[in-house]
Amino acid sequence: MTRRRGRSAAGRAVLTVVTAFGVLAGAALAGAAPADALPAGRTIAPGVTYRQFDVRAAAGTTHAHLLTVDLGNPHVRVDLLHPGAVAARATVSAMANSARAVAGVNGDFFDITESQHPGVDPTGASVGPAVANGQVLKAAVPNGQRFGPALPPGATTEDVLGVGTDRRARLDRLSLTGSVRTPEGELPLKGLNQYALAENSVGAYTSRWGSASRERAVCGTDTNRGAGCGSDTYEVRVRGGRVVSVANTPGSGRIPADTTVLVGREEGARELRRLAVGDAVSVTHALVAATSKVAYAFALGGFPVLRDGRPPAGLDDTASAVRTIVGFDDGGRRLLILALDGAVAYRSGLTVAEEATTMRSLGASDAFNLDGGGSSEMVTRDAGAAAVTVRNHPSGGAERPVANGVGVFATG
Repeated sequence: MTRRRGRSAAGRAVLTVVTAFGVLAGAALAGAAPADALPAGRTIAPGVTYRQFDVRAAAGTTHAHLLTVDLGNPHVRVDLLHPGAVAARATVSAMANSARAVAGVNGDFFDITESQHPGVDPTGASVGPAVANGQVLKAAVPNGQRFGPALPPGATTEDVLGVGTDRRARLDRLSLTGSVRTPEGELPLKGLNQYALAENSVGAYTSRWGSASRERAVCGTDTNRGAGCGSDTYEVRVRGGRVVSVANTPGSGRIPADTTVLVGREEGARELRRLAVGDAVSVTHALVAATSKVAYAFALGGFPVLRDGRPPAGLDDTASAVRTIVGFDDGGRRLLILALDGAVAYRSGLTVAEEATTMRSLGASDAFNLDGGGSSEMVTRDAGAAAVTVRNHPSGGAERPVANGVGVFATG
């Protein structure tokens, strides 16, 4: 749910964070799913705490749920929650339970609907890059193909929040580098397990993609997600370094671990048509960090709202919504994971500019916006419990299946 207000109101607004343990439990929450809110802040695992508080913003009072994670504690780590395939969705609770996480929130924006492409199924795949347990899952779609609110000036779909192998959180950009070597020469690889490929490009799909159709990859343009699907397409299946099959249209179905499927559109399709069954082909790909020299153990997409204590210029200050934000301080050693409540009493939410102010008031030096609205969700696991509990009220009245999330794990 989004509410709009004038910029003059935004300018007059004073945002205050007020500790309010137990507010949620006593509020009228008609139509909301049970959240079983905690009456007070508590430690849910060594180095991991959870608490609630109200946030007073220009559109009204909203309610926040906050996880604080000490990445300096050797028994705590964070990683990507995901449903086992890039092109798939699951609820945060299902992903957290499957991975035995002690807490988690929803993650990146994702391909949620294809109403503009009749006959094409949404893939559920996320917008930005994704790294889980040190392994690259996917790269970013073109800026114009993303879902979610407009990016702030200077942001791109390659922006990530990540935690390095040094156990420090940081903001960065992860761009794809790769190539396809053929008997005719070398082609640049412009996509990896993405629901949308750049125009005139070739993308690679691996077993990590899942079994969903790859036809969405050739729909839309670099600047218009809703543009039609291309007819000039080609697909090449490579196994053991050799072409084993070709097709004029993108296919579907599980991709074996020893196989890479190449999909081309426009000029990329014309280049792939030069290949024949039996030709030798090798494919290389990697995500390259713009700033960090430390490898990422975990990373996911979204967009920055706070850098070195300052919000980027041009953050939206008119549209209020339920949101999920992750920030950090202490040189990336402490992670702050915040999800707003979607109950009717609190659904006014925050603007993007206000979420930056809120995270700074909590001590964050840097903060990163994730998917919001009906996707915003936080779960925690009580000591000895077999399953996690949903702590906020999803604004849709029930958990929404999402592409991925941020999981918090206690290892000792």
